[in-house]
Amino acid sequence: MDFIDTHCHLDAAEFGGAHNNIVLSAASAGVRTIVVPAVASANFDAVRQLCEWHHGCVSAYGIHPLYVDQSRPGDLMRLRDCLSNRQAVAVGEIGLDFFIEGYNQTRQEYWFVEQLKLAREFDLPVLLHVRRSQDTVLKHLRRFYAHSGPAATLRTGIVHAFNGSRQQADEFIKLGFKLGFGGAMTYPRALRIRGLAATLPLDSIVLETDAPDIPPDFLQRGLPNEPQYLPRIAQTLATLRDMTLEDIATASTRNALSVLPLAGKYSQPV
Repeated sequence: MDFIDTHCHLDAAEFGGAHNNIVLSAASAGVRTIVVPAVASANFDAVRQLCEWHHGCVSAYGIHPLYVDQSRPGDLMRLRDCLSNRQAVAVGEIGLDFFIEGYNQTRQEYWFVEQLKLAREFDLPVLLHVRRSQDTVLKHLRRFYAHSGPAATLRTGIVHAFNGSRQQADEFIKLGFKLGFGGAMTYPRALRIRGLAATLPLDSIVLETDAPDIPPDFLQRGLPNEPQYLPRIAQTLATLRDMTLEDIATASTRNALSVLPLAGKYSQPV
């Protein structure tokens, strides 16, 4: 079984530089491809280097909504250069976050739209951060993707760590987006997320860890999440849907490659 972790911050300080062990442990568990998104101009180089050094790791470049306040107009030019000259599989992590108080919503929306324009320009999918902002994100996406749909040539992307309603999920799916499920799904009390994971169309679901964040229920408290845990997270999805782990691996990998086709091209097996 091969899995794709569609969202892992491998450059995070929590990993303490043990990147090689993390990638090898993931590969041993069957996680052959790890998508590593940048969150700010300051970590573009770190993401690039990690993905050049470690087989199976592929990069995405973007400016996270919680970093736009410290970003400058020149960062968009730097992002453009990364997308032009590096093997990016997506633009991300980008989006909107209205959960944290004190952030400038207008500024977030400006940076989000500018990065959607770059994704369109470079024909790349997007990795979306969507927290307490589903309807506003959908409003902007409809400007770019309303006439695309799953069969269109315009790249769509992944709604990372989906945590919206069924109605919102259906709207993202109509636009051609996949929905990311990970550690949150493993908690028995996460009834809404588990219900969505169990009942959404299987071809709309991809798997992720968001490592080192969103640790699964089975992980000892205080330890960072890692890509090696993705198959155990996938087992939760298999149980919720009354399917085999093998079938979940096949479907989630197929779904990920359908929306991130360059992940298959640029990834080199360990």
